[in-house]
Amino acid sequence: MTTRLEIVYHDVQQITHYSGQPATMPFGTALAEAGLALTTPLSDEVAALPMSAVDVDRLAAEHLPEGSRIYFVDGTSQVITHGSAVPEPVAEPERPESITEGDATRIAYDIYVQDAASFLRAGLSVLVSCEKIVVPHLAEHIVVAGGQEARLLAVPTSPEERAEPPIDMRQQGTTSLRQRLLAQLRDLLQDITAGQVVVITQLDLLGGGSDAGLANETRDLVDLLYSTENAVLLGFSDPSLQLPEVLAARFAVRIAIEGSPRAVRHPRDGSRQPIDQALVTVAEAERFAGIDKIDLYKYVAGLNPVRLRQAIRYAYEETEGRADVTVKDLQDNIRKFKAQASSSFEIPTVSFDDIGGYRDVKDEILRALDVMSSARSLPEQYRELRGELIPRGFIFHGEPGTGKTLFAKAIANLMEATIQVVSGPEVTNKYVGESERKIRELFAEARRNAPAVIVFDEFDSIAASRSSSDDGGSRAGNAMVAQILTEMDGFRPDVQMLVIGTTNRLEIIDRALLRPSRFQSFHIGLPDPEARRGIIQVHARRFDIDVTGLVEPLIDATDKWNGDEIRALFRDAFVGRWRQGVAADADRLGELVGHYQRARRGQRQSKAGRQ
Repeated sequence: MTTRLEIVYHDVQQITHYSGQPATMPFGTALAEAGLALTTPLSDEVAALPMSAVDVDRLAAEHLPEGSRIYFVDGTSQVITHGSAVPEPVAEPERPESITEGDATRIAYDIYVQDAASFLRAGLSVLVSCEKIVVPHLAEHIVVAGGQEARLLAVPTSPEERAEPPIDMRQQGTTSLRQRLLAQLRDLLQDITAGQVVVITQLDLLGGGSDAGLANETRDLVDLLYSTENAVLLGFSDPSLQLPEVLAARFAVRIAIEGSPRAVRHPRDGSRQPIDQALVTVAEAERFAGIDKIDLYKYVAGLNPVRLRQAIRYAYEETEGRADVTVKDLQDNIRKFKAQASSSFEIPTVSFDDIGGYRDVKDEILRALDVMSSARSLPEQYRELRGELIPRGFIFHGEPGTGKTLFAKAIANLMEATIQVVSGPEVTNKYVGESERKIRELFAEARRNAPAVIVFDEFDSIAASRSSSDDGGSRAGNAMVAQILTEMDGFRPDVQMLVIGTTNRLEIIDRALLRPSRFQSFHIGLPDPEARRGIIQVHARRFDIDVTGLVEPLIDATDKWNGDEIRALFRDAFVGRWRQGVAADADRLGELVGHYQRARRGQRQSKAGRQ
């Protein structure tokens, strides 16, 4: 059963922001983040409902009768005067002179902090899913906002304290770190009194994460927490570590936090301001001239506030002493910071100019990217069409060696995104649940590095059509497809991500992934004569080989060659000139062409013999 309410907006962008939130977000949180009001007071019960459980009618403030009263999530109300529900701001909020990582976390996550604090005051245990680097700040702010006394489960920080004893010492009775933490937690729960909350900052560590060998300690933890069900708990878990459902179910409320919001509440007067206004200092704004004229959020949406501050500080230090600094330096250094902080994402250097030929394919891709970009600014009345207009990914299919991965890198470069190329078989794992965990981690890291492009090479190895068979291999394959679908359907509108799959076997890809709202497919076949002309010219320039008068003969000689084979031709000519002193002239190129043609014939004959 759903609840219907009337929400009041002053600016259509508020509705855009509200509509872009995940359906599982608490209704009250979504209203507060968008700065929306209601025509009736909001109860705590309704505020805690997911957005999907609340139907809303949207009312423009200017259309409300004079004297109407509207109500905000924080309990304040306002009377409509001359059709305006929001007074004109007196002045733009000032940037901070300085800001700590703790302050940044409090400002960016204030809505979540207040929500968690209110649940704790009501005697409800709260589980927060967030990145570990923000946990110390969040835990402190939530407890302070709740006005309760914290009983902290102290996790050792030094390597010596965290070290596990050798196996022979365990056999002599020496306890492991988890056993020591469980004993400490048991003492805390036995001594807890009214008005106190037990804070478990590393619940995923105690719960065992994905390590099946910790099942016994996990059961001990579950027994302990359920035997003290009246104790109020504040637990934290990293989203990349799977928590057993029976353990998560001990908490009455779950709050998922990732990235940074587009707008935050000013700490002094409660006004709404862009995240870059709140978390960029005066000195940083002066250094990067024009910061107010760009959408900085595109580059930081996936970063938590601690990482956001680190990225901006890095950009500031990298440009120290320069007089010609622009906002482009800020953007480039944020991308550089994300790539260096990531174990696998990098900044692409390939452009469409580096890919010879394929003009029709390039034009089709550019049109799709243009639709994706422009659809983000659709008027509110077309908001529901966004999902149909913007595919969440591309599939490049065609023969091997035709440059499918190169196209993916060029797209990432055009999007000013970071990129990670993953081989599909690398994702698969024989242990139950490990492949899905790897997929979750890949998408989580992509969100942190947004704008980001994930490329799955040999996509068919992890996205083949699901089977009704009950054997282990089929179940594992079905689970991977289901996890990919879950991740893609959970994309945040503000976090720019693109998934690209490359395959030689489009026909076996699961049909659910090939829906237009998920993947748009592009065929990249063997290059035609015009494409071969472009490829030859690109590699001749790259390897500094003069092909004057040779382009047409090379086009004819490389019929049915793929782009990788043409590149290898010029590479070998360059290596011969560099290492052996053999001129890269017409004779040498002809010799190499003959060598490749003989090798190709041998491959065809070998293949025919096997058949």
